[in-house]
This record gives sequence, structure tokens and C-alpha cells, in this order.
Amino acid sequence: MFVKINAMGLFGLNAFAVDVETEISRGTPTFDIVGLADVSVKESRERIKAAFRSCGEKFPPARVVVNLAPADTRKAGSVFDLSILIAVLKAQGRINGDLSGTAFIGEVSLNGDIRGVSGVLPMVLCARREGFDTVFVPADNAREASVADGVTVYGAENVREIIDHLNGEKLMKPAEPYVPGPAEYFEKADFADVKGQKPAKRALEYAAAGGHNLLMIGTPGSGKSMLAKRLPGILPEMTFRESIETTNIHSVSGLVTKENPLIVKRPFYSPHHTISGAGLCGGGTTPKPGQISLSHNGVLFLDELPEFSRPTLEMLRQPLEDGQVTISRASGTVTYPCSFMLIAAMNPCPCGYMGHPTKKCTCSRQKAKEYINKISGPLLDRFDIHVEVGPVDFKALSSSEKDEESKVIRERVQAAREIQKERFRGTDITCNANITPDIFHEVCPISKDGMELLESVFEKMGLSGRAYDRIVKVGRTIADMEGEQVIGKKHISRAVQFRTLDRKYWND
Repeated sequence: MFVKINAMGLFGLNAFAVDVETEISRGTPTFDIVGLADVSVKESRERIKAAFRSCGEKFPPARVVVNLAPADTRKAGSVFDLSILIAVLKAQGRINGDLSGTAFIGEVSLNGDIRGVSGVLPMVLCARREGFDTVFVPADNAREASVADGVTVYGAENVREIIDHLNGEKLMKPAEPYVPGPAEYFEKADFADVKGQKPAKRALEYAAAGGHNLLMIGTPGSGKSMLAKRLPGILPEMTFRESIETTNIHSVSGLVTKENPLIVKRPFYSPHHTISGAGLCGGGTTPKPGQISLSHNGVLFLDELPEFSRPTLEMLRQPLEDGQVTISRASGTVTYPCSFMLIAAMNPCPCGYMGHPTKKCTCSRQKAKEYINKISGPLLDRFDIHVEVGPVDFKALSSSEKDEESKVIRERVQAAREIQKERFRGTDITCNANITPDIFHEVCPISKDGMELLESVFEKMGLSGRAYDRIVKVGRTIADMEGEQVIGKKHISRAVQFRTLDRKYWND
């Protein structure tokens, strides 16, 4: 007897429908799985046979052939266990009813339990696009799957539950659609704890409001890391679309929990400087997302920037421009989104005290130059904002007065993002940092005196085209913060001030 059951496969973020075609025929008892299945899929034969026995079912003493179609697409992982098991039961006549609009996702254990798998959300979203109206998933993944509206999701603990449900003996309850609660932003680090450093705080506020990349340069102990770790508290709310995009990446990485299956706070990742290029940008035999993709719609913070290897840093250049990273392997090519804010911090020299008002720098001129030149010009050019973080004086440190709280700053940031949301409605652009060339002049009108200042600065500083664009985009954000439609001279002036440190440190 021949039957066909629907399953879902996953390669990177690319989910795809799989037809589990099963035929049971007379002959020597065998159990074969074909259709470009890897070792992890073929190992499911023993799991399925053991699950049959645990559920009180008898595996057919016949020739069983399972084909995972399309046969020219590689299948990997244990997500096909449940669909293959249901297909064999259906071919035996042990399951009744029409299953043409139903898909099955999950790993089967030896005792018949259904274990959770990674990547359920992108697979369920694909099932919805393919026209399936019902999806059976592991109970641990039910809340994650229920985020996708328009699909009835059933979370099953074991195979017996599904058999009884499909035969109408004991119906299961569909999973309730998951509705996340309000995100908590201010439970830990707050900008009010940071003494002084008003220019750096303002720079981080502009970066958060427009999604701009920012580089902080300063002496040890000046508060660079402290400032960066408080940035998540002032980031704007994620839209539902951004939450789905971010959750998809975390889901395929196995980082989504059943308690909080939807990412509602912008991610913040801070990898150690010993991270490899594959760890940062993604890789592996089966390509997995790296830190830059996990930071999608959030922040990637690189502390002690020159301590990262030069090749690793150079790998960031293209993803920063394109907002995506492509990983090619023999098994196929995967593209992961990586539209993130890059926040970096560094010392001005190996000892860290170049330019310090009281401590003497112990580095030779050559050593200091070699250290600073670990950051290439093209990478430096991709930072929209440069800010110097100087040492804090005793009076500011000993003051008992609280500085402005993150909650107050975030209200201004959110207001600026609302302006941008309205400006870019109907497009894929989410913030000023991502303005595309086709609408650049339309959404960034500059006043006459502002244009004169920009022309003067461009000629005197010898700016690149990329630097010109980024100054204007930062000016656009500053104007939004002040509720102004046209970018004025004061906005350009302030944006230019945040692009001068490369002249101070990288030029002899």
C-alpha cells in the first residue's frame, strides 16, 4: 500500500515542504529510507521500530520503503521521525482520515515520546505558506509554533496521543496562540549609574535612535564597556516582523526556550576577542548562524576591538554593507540576515594611556601606530559615529546626584523611531542607518546652509562617498530627535563632530 504524508525540512533558514512517500509491499522484511537523506535521518529507522513497540503497535513484517521527496534536496536532522512513523502507520491502515492538509514535525524517542527540535518556527511558517492548516509538533515546541497565526498547532508528548487523536478516540486540544508579555528593559543596568560622559551618552542615544554603528575610543576605566552594556535599556521596541525574523534565527540555533518562544527584546551579543571567523559570521559543515546573525535587529558589541584578529574583523565589512551573510559549503549555500548595530570599544594604544591627562603612555610611537592600524580604513569607515570617552574626574565620580535614567532616554529614542517607522512605511527599511540610495535625497532634505557646511567639510577632510552618506544619515537622526523635517546646519555640524577621531588617531 502506498501513502503520502507531509513533513517539513530545514537548511539554514530555508524551510521546505517534504513529501514522505511510503510503500509497504510483500518481500523480505526491510526498512529503507531514500531521497538524499543523511546519516541522522537514516538512523531514525531504529528509533521508529522501538517506538512502535513502546506504543503497542506492530511494525509491518514486510518490505517498507520511505522516499523523502524531492529526492534532489538534502535532508538532515531528526525532524522527519514523526512523519515517517505516521506514514508507516497510515500505510498499515492503523490511522484513518484525510491527512493531506496536515504536516508532522518532531523527533521520536525509543519509548514513543516526541522530543523537541530546533527550527520549528520557520518550518511552521513555511507550512502555512504551503497551504497546510494543521501541524503536529513536539509539546516543547508548541508555544513557539503557535506564534504563526492561521495554522492549528497540536503539541504532542508522545506518539500514542497523535494516533488516538487522528482515529477520533481521544482528541487533543490545540495550542493556544502565544501572546508575549511586555518586555522588561530597565531591570538591571541603567544609564543613571554612569557618572559624567555626557558626549558618549548622547552618541549612544543617537546610535540607538537611528540604528547607527558606533566606535568608542578611550583610556582604560573610562566606562566604555559600562556604557555599551546599558545600551539595550534605551533601544526601541521590536516590531512583530522583527521579532519573527530574530526568533527564526534563534530557533534554528536551538536558543529559543519553551517558556519564552518569541524574542521580544533586541538581542545584545558581546563575543570574546578570541572568537573565530566562523563563530562570528557563521559556518560549520551544516552552516549555522554566527554572532552577527544572532544579533540581527539588535546589537553586536566588540570590546577591545584591536585584539580581534585582522581577518576576523575584515569579514565584517561585507555583512555590514549588505545586511546579510552568505555561507557556501559542499552541502549547499545558506544566507542569514544580519542587520545589526555594531558597537565597538578600544584603547588608543597598547597601554591605553595615550592622551591621558595624568598618566604617561609607555608605548613607542611605532607600537602605538601598529596597534591602531589593526583597524583598517574600510572597516573604520563603516562606523557612523566616533566618540572619545575620556577619564571621569573625581567630582563627577563622588557626586551623589543621579544622571538621566534609561527610561527617559528611551522615550526620546522611541519617539524618533516612530517618525522613521512612518517615513519608511511600505518599505523594508527599518531605521535611518538603512536608508537606500534610491530614496536618499528624498528623505534627507538638507537646508542651504547645511549643504554649504557639508561641502566645506567634504573638501577639507577628504571624505569618502560612504562617509558623506553616513554623516547625512546621522544628521537625519539628529533632526528626528529634535522633531525637524529638514536637516539643518546644526544637525550636520553635530554629525561631523562624530566623524573626526579617525583624523586624530589614524593620521600621523
